[in-house]
Amino acid sequence: MGNIVHTAERSNADHKVRAIVMAALLAALSCVATMVLVVPSPTGGYMNLGDTVVLLGAYLLGPVYGAAAGGIGSALADLFAGYGVYVPATLVIKAAMGLTAALLYRALRRRHWALPVCGIAAEVLMVGGYCAYDTLLAGSLAVGLTGIPSNLVQAAFGVAASTLLAAALKKSARVRRSFPEL
Repeated sequence: MGNIVHTAERSNADHKVRAIVMAALLAALSCVATMVLVVPSPTGGYMNLGDTVVLLGAYLLGPVYGAAAGGIGSALADLFAGYGVYVPATLVIKAAMGLTAALLYRALRRRHWALPVCGIAAEVLMVGGYCAYDTLLAGSLAVGLTGIPSNLVQAAFGVAASTLLAAALKKSARVRRSFPEL
């Protein structure tokens, strides 16, 4: 009996280590994807490809590890790219995106339209979050609103690309075994 308990504890510990490693890898990928293509926005921020990885990480890793990967990776990208003033907001906004997308996906994953709906819900938080933060930074709602169009473009790409990638990954039995959240 003792061996069974020990094996179960070891299996749980192995699972946690694997989840932490995968979250770290997806955080790094999120950072790189965010920095690969940087298009400045009118508010002083920038558009990027990182939302694709934030959403994909949420679908693959679930709410806790997915939120951590998206928030940390994206915040590091802001720091490395010289947008330090955005680091706190990005950490919170991207983690909230990951948490929202993952929790909604858990509830809706059996439906064929779940991925885009979850992505859109998460991206609404991103657009609203950066509008609020830009408004706070500038002290002007007008300035905060100027970032909405570029954030909507980034959001649309993130939803489309993450939906296509997640749908393709779901077709693989090996991926589904490795990432049961998907």
